[in-house]
Amino acid sequence: MTTFEELGVADDLCHALAQGGITTAFPIQEMTIRDILAGRDVCGKAKTGSGKTLAFGLPMLQIIPKAKPGRPTGIVLVPTRELATQVRDELLPLGHARGVRLVAIYGGDPIEKQIKTLQDGVDLAVCTPGRAIDLIERGDLSVTDVRHVIIDEADRMADMGFLPQVEWILRNVEGEHQTLLFSATLDGVVDSLVRRYQTDPARHEVESRGVNVEEMTHRFITVHQMDKAKVAATIIAASGRVMVFTNTKHGADRLADKLDELGVQAAPIHGDLRQNLREKALGRFSNGKLQALVATDVAARGIHVDDVDVVIHYDPPSDHKTYLHRSGRTARAGESGLVVSLALWNQELEVRRLQKRLGLDMPLVEMFSNDPRLGDLASWDPAA
Repeated sequence: MTTFEELGVADDLCHALAQGGITTAFPIQEMTIRDILAGRDVCGKAKTGSGKTLAFGLPMLQIIPKAKPGRPTGIVLVPTRELATQVRDELLPLGHARGVRLVAIYGGDPIEKQIKTLQDGVDLAVCTPGRAIDLIERGDLSVTDVRHVIIDEADRMADMGFLPQVEWILRNVEGEHQTLLFSATLDGVVDSLVRRYQTDPARHEVESRGVNVEEMTHRFITVHQMDKAKVAATIIAASGRVMVFTNTKHGADRLADKLDELGVQAAPIHGDLRQNLREKALGRFSNGKLQALVATDVAARGIHVDDVDVVIHYDPPSDHKTYLHRSGRTARAGESGLVVSLALWNQELEVRRLQKRLGLDMPLVEMFSNDPRLGDLASWDPAA
């Protein structure tokens, strides 16, 4: 195992890491930190949860110049509000150790507050593209002095339609600067971003097996419309931390309310929810005060919570990729996880098609909310 000292990370940052119990580098950190410290453009391919934030954050905090008010010297572009706050929160204690000022800038947070923070002086700004452009166009955020640009989760930016905004910002960073790009995939439009905005980048890839269906326990249950929420509540009540997926924002709100009525502590999380409510729900879920988070697919993209015990597909996903992306919230770090799909009678054909794409040959078993098998679906054998 490689230590951060061996990678050239400064003593004060190593000490701050050690205080948080971090002493050795993850593969993506081991591969990229030396190149970033040397000032090279870096293109890193690694999945979410692989340690990318420290891979770019540590060297960035070490080499970033002090900034003038309203003119940060480093900018991190991320696809979602949740990711902006997570990156900020992970780097904040390290920034304190180094005297580097950080801020998260995203839509949904009062713009006046963000303007004041920028005027007070910020070295590294972690931004969603839309809010960054708003502030640049208003003249409250200048990219004139930016010497380091980080594009995090570039593939998600592309999926969510943000690449034109990212490119707008990159075109406006005119001075000599270092560009770092991290993504789970490097093909198509992400590759065009690399070719257009990076100069002779050092390319590093962490081999990833991706989400493996064999590492999860899958259960497919047919339910009745009037009993469906009760079935979900019964599963949640018998589980630890549960993520429930719906296909619509309205569906997420409605289900969270229904689960509350059924005695299950649940909260929705989706794009129409005010930012403070999203952060509060995510915080309560992360610290175990909330049993279930009811999420839409888009909102869930920026959520990274460890130790999710069960994923419930309350609404069948649109395709097998979405099934894997949702289900990957569990079975992390080598742990096995339970994935439960609920289907109404008229959705069985849809679910069968999904199973075929996933290579899962499993029966759909009808259950009502008082079925004792719901109390321990992982131990129950659907083929028996």
